[in-house]
Amino acid sequence: MNKREKILEFTEDIVRKFKNLGINVDPNSVRKRLELLILEFKVPENEAYRTVINYLTKEYDISKEKLLLKESPLVKIEDITMPDTWISLKAKVVQLWDPTSPNVSQVGLIGDETGIIKFVIWSKAKKRDVEEGKCYLFKNVVTDSFGGRLQINVNRNSEIIEIDEDIELPKKDISAIGALVAIQQGSGLIQRCSICKRAMSSGVCPIHGPIKTYDDLRVKGVIDDGENVYEIILNEENIKKLIGMDINTAKKIAEENLDRNAVLAELKNKLLGRYLEIKGTKSGRYLLVKDVRFLDIDLGDKVEKLIKEIDTLSGV
Repeated sequence: MNKREKILEFTEDIVRKFKNLGINVDPNSVRKRLELLILEFKVPENEAYRTVINYLTKEYDISKEKLLLKESPLVKIEDITMPDTWISLKAKVVQLWDPTSPNVSQVGLIGDETGIIKFVIWSKAKKRDVEEGKCYLFKNVVTDSFGGRLQINVNRNSEIIEIDEDIELPKKDISAIGALVAIQQGSGLIQRCSICKRAMSSGVCPIHGPIKTYDDLRVKGVIDDGENVYEIILNEENIKKLIGMDINTAKKIAEENLDRNAVLAELKNKLLGRYLEIKGTKSGRYLLVKDVRFLDIDLGDKVEKLIKEIDTLSGV
């Protein structure tokens, strides 16, 4: 869809939103404002849409919340094309991330059969925690745009209802071969909150505070194949397959050294610089590894073989 087609789509949507409240806005005026912002001032499309919405709500003295909450249709993720729209959707929680702000209760990725999108549950919403792998009806959530990417926000007007459905996710399997060039912070023998499963920080859950924990083993790393860089997550099963270390082994290393960081040191010693063949699913920032193995690459043998082939062709 080109920019002018997008402008027409935005114009129709804005006019419809206000008409639902009994307000007739001039389509030509809306279109011209969008053209000015997008075509002349090069404002990103979603930001231009938001700017026009904000202007009209002030012009007609109505709350933005009233305008957007008027409609909340059940949609698929692939149907989410613009910010500032109230929707409902059924989705599976694909991955939870560690919130970086106390204003955020939970953040991560949700998906349905048509796509995957970021979600944010704001702390002020005071909503129930969701769990990875479970499916929910996210009712009356609002679309937003952050960093040029669409996401959904759960606020005080939203509802989260667990549903007994198995929602399939889009298959985005990736295979890659490359060197593990970095192991990131948050790797090793970590502690998770027994309630929300978030990684703990200094023994404290960012949401539930000091609480009972359980141990987990993971590597957040970076694979470089010479052309692309992949951020990957290796779970306990992946790590055990590669170097034989499971959660019990990791605990023993930590106990013997009186330091949990000894586990991370061991992981770096045995994994960094090694070539891996990985297969996994791209999920937002990270590639979630399903299968992995070491790949022994002997460049010396390859060079020697190439020299022999050149000598043969040259008649030496």
